[in-house]
Amino acid sequence: MTENRPSRPQTGRQNLDPHLDRYAARTAGMTASEIRALFAVASRPEVVSLAGGMPNLAALPLDSLSTQVAEIIAEDGLVALQYGSAHGVPALRDQICEIMALEGIKAHPDDVVVTVGSQMGLDMVTRLFCDPGDVVIAEGPSYVGALGSFAAYQAKVVHVAMDDQGLVPEGLREALRQAEKTGQRVKFLYTIPNFHNPAGVTLAVERRAEILEICRQHNVLVVEDNPYGLLGFNGQIYPALRSLDPDNVVYLGSFSKTFASGLRVGWVLAPHAVREKLVLSAESATLCPPTLNQLIVSRYLSTHDWKGQIKKFQEIYRERRDAMLSALEQHMPPGCSWTHPDGGFYVWMTVPEGVDTKAMLPRAVTARVAYASGTGFYADGFGSRQMRLSYCYPTPERIREGVRRLAAVLESEMDLGRTFGSVSTRSISGPQNPAPDTL
Repeated sequence: MTENRPSRPQTGRQNLDPHLDRYAARTAGMTASEIRALFAVASRPEVVSLAGGMPNLAALPLDSLSTQVAEIIAEDGLVALQYGSAHGVPALRDQICEIMALEGIKAHPDDVVVTVGSQMGLDMVTRLFCDPGDVVIAEGPSYVGALGSFAAYQAKVVHVAMDDQGLVPEGLREALRQAEKTGQRVKFLYTIPNFHNPAGVTLAVERRAEILEICRQHNVLVVEDNPYGLLGFNGQIYPALRSLDPDNVVYLGSFSKTFASGLRVGWVLAPHAVREKLVLSAESATLCPPTLNQLIVSRYLSTHDWKGQIKKFQEIYRERRDAMLSALEQHMPPGCSWTHPDGGFYVWMTVPEGVDTKAMLPRAVTARVAYASGTGFYADGFGSRQMRLSYCYPTPERIREGVRRLAAVLESEMDLGRTFGSVSTRSISGPQNPAPDTL
């Protein structure tokens, strides 16, 4: 090695990153996101994007919110703009407990830790529990942001199948039995029980206690991620897993879907001993979540009809869901199937055999429509026949037009397959890392 120059691997190819040999081993699991890379193209106005999961904020009372933000600065600016506690603003933690009570959760504010979005909470929980090589059980498919966190801490993901009623209990039993048989350490089950991202299904109420009991029997923690729980379309609020087993469930919540995603305010509700370590973890990561953002959320909750606002969101998303389902029924060719969500943001579609949704994506973008290919939602390379379609942001008219364009691309792809045979992309190793809380 010459002076002031790092050594380069003798591979015959030039190393463009002079810091390559300095990185920690865990960075090997950090890969570029095919979904995030798609956003630059999908954001073009001529492209109908059914890919991203951005909330529709047009219904928010922006005038009154802007006035209240100014009041917070004028009245409490010395607090709002100062460092705060890593635990979070006490008044907001009280309000979070009131919100969780709607799902049957009885919680003390001391056990709530405010985070910079629920993604931070998920990252902290993974950091606290997972050593390299540990196993995390997750639904297949699963939230791409979770897969990115698990990969960053070198945890192995084992997927368990879902059906229209959510996670299949017998599949969970078998996965845990196999892990024990092979000597693998399963640290927790990661699950999105309500209006799943990306699958759109909801865990049946009668399965919830069974799944919790299975995890108890195998000494496995449950991490419940529930950003969509209040966004059901039929008025039903499902009982949180945390409400059924407070001592063995870590609950992740967020205001990104029910208020404003840009404020990046989420929370973790954890058993008391875990809470202590979460606070220490938050201090090392951010010192404290932004106090101003927390005060904005707290003022909104105390002065606005936030339950009425959630009902408006429900109506908006239900109308868009209906537009997507009717358009799929009208335009999609035979052999396609899709989920029928009763809340949340997403429809999960399976295409005929021989079609690779990742390989088809560039041709779809050329036809001015975008979606998220299924491979990004698995840690093991599966999902090439699936895609996630998001209905939360486009107008119903744009949704219908986007589905029409997508159906035409799919028909063309099927014609090519019948003529020349199917073309498969290489298998994907590792997850696709997310843009925070927007996927």
